[in-house]
Amino acid sequence: MHNYLVIQPVVATALAENKPVVALESTVITHGLPYPDNVETAVKMQTAVREGGAMPATIAIIKGQVHVGLTDDQLEYLGRLAGTAVRKCSRRDIPLAIGNEEDGATTVAGTMILAHQAGIRLFATGGIGGVHRGHPFDISADLLELGRTPVTVVSSGAKSILDLPATREVLETNGVPIIGYGTDELPAFFARSSGLPVDIRLDTPEAVARIVQAHQQTGLQNGLLVTVPVPEADACDPQMVEVAISRATQEADEQGIHGPAATPWLLRRVVELTNGRSLQANVALLRNNGYTAATIAQALTGLS
Repeated sequence: MHNYLVIQPVVATALAENKPVVALESTVITHGLPYPDNVETAVKMQTAVREGGAMPATIAIIKGQVHVGLTDDQLEYLGRLAGTAVRKCSRRDIPLAIGNEEDGATTVAGTMILAHQAGIRLFATGGIGGVHRGHPFDISADLLELGRTPVTVVSSGAKSILDLPATREVLETNGVPIIGYGTDELPAFFARSSGLPVDIRLDTPEAVARIVQAHQQTGLQNGLLVTVPVPEADACDPQMVEVAISRATQEADEQGIHGPAATPWLLRRVVELTNGRSLQANVALLRNNGYTAATIAQALTGLS
């Protein structure tokens, strides 16, 4: 993999000097939000990571090269590709994009793999993938990757368009500890709680960092999931969101939208049905998760 890695100099320096670094995904740019909102949100998330005391490293594949840390021009380039046929890259897709010298946006799973290859221990995202409602065999590669790649993922739980109880079961089966950051319940992405328990509640970056350090020292090869509720001021009403998700899911089934196309379509439709409230929550939780991951990365660097 190192033959294909292009690590931005400021990121490489931070890693070499054992300074805190937080990886960020790129599907939020190409598949999550329209242009120019996607680029603005990516920049805001990077800024939040810096405000938390860490170096941001957005990961993407550009013309067959894996870039760890993107320039402003590269962010703009990816942002303008939103809505086009950019390859969405999990484990299966990475060699295809590299071998064909394609542009590829990394999912949670893909970002975990490439962050681990680059030596980055923490990764911040919005929500992980999971088990799709009404399609129990349609399971995101994110859940499998969390079971076999030792990267700590900071998110607001799984996207609430999914079957959250089934998603939690698959995480448990794959040996993934769920840490509630300041919460006893698994967050529900747009909303602050799902009614599902976490495995442990921790309230400070230092407490999370000690768990991450213990996990690394044991040599376990699974990931950790740190779940952070969306900021209260930006959270959606759970009932309002559930009505929108149920309608969007029914429409997707009626139109035969399944597999990789389902999640971006459902998220866009929920934004329409909530008059933009879900988008506001999405952007807020992305920034908050970036900041939180940075504080944990900083605390982890202090321990090591």
